[in-house]
Amino acid sequence: MVLFPLDTIKTRLQSAQGFIKSGGFSGVYKGIGPQAIGSAPQAALFFLTYESFKYYVEPLVNPHYLPLVHMAAASFGEVVACLIRVPMEVVKQRRQTSTNRKHTSTRILMHAWKSEGLRKGLYRGFGSTILREIPFSFIQFPILEYLKSTYRIHFKNNIPLESWEVANCGALAGAFAAATTTPLDVAKTRIMLADKKTAATLRVRSVLQQVYREKGVRGLFAGFTPRVLWITLGGYVFFGMYDLSKNFCTDHLLDSEYEEIR
Repeated sequence: MVLFPLDTIKTRLQSAQGFIKSGGFSGVYKGIGPQAIGSAPQAALFFLTYESFKYYVEPLVNPHYLPLVHMAAASFGEVVACLIRVPMEVVKQRRQTSTNRKHTSTRILMHAWKSEGLRKGLYRGFGSTILREIPFSFIQFPILEYLKSTYRIHFKNNIPLESWEVANCGALAGAFAAATTTPLDVAKTRIMLADKKTAATLRVRSVLQQVYREKGVRGLFAGFTPRVLWITLGGYVFFGMYDLSKNFCTDHLLDSEYEEIR
């Protein structure tokens, strides 16, 4: 919520109509409603899937292959989370780039539902979102787990990390993943914001080729700075608060039998 303006600026930089025509620096909190409503449940679905997969699969796998487990866990988690994330992104990004004051989030939602339907409206860009999120998770979560493990072994004598230390690892992992997957994010944004007729023919590859022809490498990495900054700071808050919350639940809300199993 605090970092939402960075997301708005990133989206406007990536839009086909350009930064200024999409609103520039004005109204940077447009679309925050869908973000506020959807961010918690999609994050809950992700971590429910991610942690459950790790919990059941890690004991069955050789430690050398744990990065593959983390990749698979993150990929499954992203697919499940996208069931909520994609409709939220569609409404949010259209609101962020609309200059019409009458285009509220509710009206955008109803228009997408009525005129385009579920698959081509609210779930437009589902495939491109998956194609962005899976590589992002393939990069972010193995790096996150590696940083946590290395830091714990070499600097903490195997003592569990504090939440702020987990937050640092999350920020670094997120920054690298955000930087490398920016072109996929550009394609996803273009597909979600395209008009109804154009969207039917758009695919990630064709969008990337078009962007490259029009603006070169610079176009493929549009919104790079706000995206990396947003996910770096967001990763610090996100993973730090997640670890803090998980530790609190383990220490104060779960029974002793569960703690012994863990």
